[in-house]
Amino acid sequence: MTRDPAFAFFAAVAASQNVEWTPADSPKFGADALRVNGKIYAALTRSRRLLLKLPPTRVAELLESKRAERMQSGGRVMKGWITLPPDDKSEWIALSEEARVFVAAASTPTRR
Repeated sequence: MTRDPAFAFFAAVAASQNVEWTPADSPKFGADALRVNGKIYAALTRSRRLLLKLPPTRVAELLESKRAERMQSGGRVMKGWITLPPDDKSEWIALSEEARVFVAAASTPTRR
């Protein structure tokens, strides 16, 4: 694995949630994602930022504090999604847990 801090941070996020994670070779959205009930709650973006799905009030707080940026895909702002730079591993872990709880509560398990 590369020495990129974002990979180490995201691996720590996965480990904190008892998930084994290795970087995906696929450039597809969600290839480097963590899921609950089949829904993505955290991912590592191509630009090596943490992508999270959070409630609107929490998104607003993080944007206002300048700790996060809105996620854009194809020039379109993705509502409810934010990205964070790899500058605080403990924040990545804590916010990822918030995202996991939020998405778990808002979704039902998918059958496989």
